[in-house]
Amino acid sequence: MATTPPADPQTSAVSERRPATMLALATAGFTICFWAWALLGPFGSDYAEELGLTSFQQSFLVAVPVIVGSLGRIPVGAMTDRFGARVMFPAVAGLTILPVLFIGLVADSYPALLVGGFFLGLGGTAFAIGVPFVNAWYPPHRRGLALGVFGAGMGGTAIAAFTDVPIADAWGREAPYLIVAAILAVYAVVAGVMLRDATSRTVAAGSFARKVWNTLRMPVTLQMSLLYAVGFGGFVAFSVYLPTYLVNAYGLDEADAAFRTAGFVVLAVVMRPVAGYLSDRFGPVPVLVWSFAAASALAVLASLELELLPAGTVAFLGLAATLGAVSGAVFALVAELVEPPKVGSVTGVVGAAGGLGGFVPPLIMGGVYGAFGHYAVGLLLLAAMALIAGVFTWRSFGHLRHVPTKG
Repeated sequence: MATTPPADPQTSAVSERRPATMLALATAGFTICFWAWALLGPFGSDYAEELGLTSFQQSFLVAVPVIVGSLGRIPVGAMTDRFGARVMFPAVAGLTILPVLFIGLVADSYPALLVGGFFLGLGGTAFAIGVPFVNAWYPPHRRGLALGVFGAGMGGTAIAAFTDVPIADAWGREAPYLIVAAILAVYAVVAGVMLRDATSRTVAAGSFARKVWNTLRMPVTLQMSLLYAVGFGGFVAFSVYLPTYLVNAYGLDEADAAFRTAGFVVLAVVMRPVAGYLSDRFGPVPVLVWSFAAASALAVLASLELELLPAGTVAFLGLAATLGAVSGAVFALVAELVEPPKVGSVTGVVGAAGGLGGFVPPLIMGGVYGAFGHYAVGLLLLAAMALIAGVFTWRSFGHLRHVPTKG
């Protein structure tokens, strides 16, 4: 049974705030937290050289923040349904400062980096806060685009790829961590002062354990988890492992590989709101089916390891576009299928599946490269998973009727 939370005098005073303001604040928080979440990736090769890590150990190091960033979304999504984003965004941003400073100033061994990276994953849980928050601020016919804009906050990984190495080269390895920690602190204060939950937000009653159990029992939760594990999981995998891939497969230097990875992430970020808009117009199901089909074909092209220009670039930028589109369209479909009081909990589980979907591929890619000296097998597995996801989407949801928006 859902109940409406008691009126808050401060909330009432700002009840007429434009949803765009809240969307901007949520997107900024998501971006900053994702920047923190991706801090280890650009330095993976440096840590491997300094500590004498194997290819698998390096892959595990850059992937481990995904664990907490994924599994942590389940309790964070449920807590957001209960306490609201006004409480959860400042809390998560503030707590993420601790592992950022630990890695930047304290960690000097592989075990210490793994511990820091594990808790650094807390930044990745911000996604499960923002989706129900934005969902409550926007009417159904505008949620696809709004959620896509919020989802563009995953561009925090692009900021990491663009800036972390140049900042470290200019001011030392500690500098990126100190800068991110300071920005997180500023955002936590700003969010605590300015962020407001929509007055229409409803709070689902019941204990945390029951909420999570009931969410897991919903068929739509597991169905959306599968789709997001392939789409967003593929994006996460490339965003954390593509620098290593480009160095090993094409002999690029670290700075060039990081720059090209940033381009991959930027395109995926841009496609997320585009997919949200297309989902509002034509429905999320066609967007998902076509995106999965294209991703499967492009993964096959990438597996051939042709010259980086033009074939390799076309393949990876195409994968960025299609995986970004999938990530945007999945939550447009969630907004259509799930009632508002349960969106946070469903988002937490689905988001966890997406993050875990990104944890496994880097390990597979590292293992494949170590065994065979190439990445073809890993990319062909991605092609197969994308094709399966596309067929599953059509068979499970192709019957849904969508009322398109005008204009």
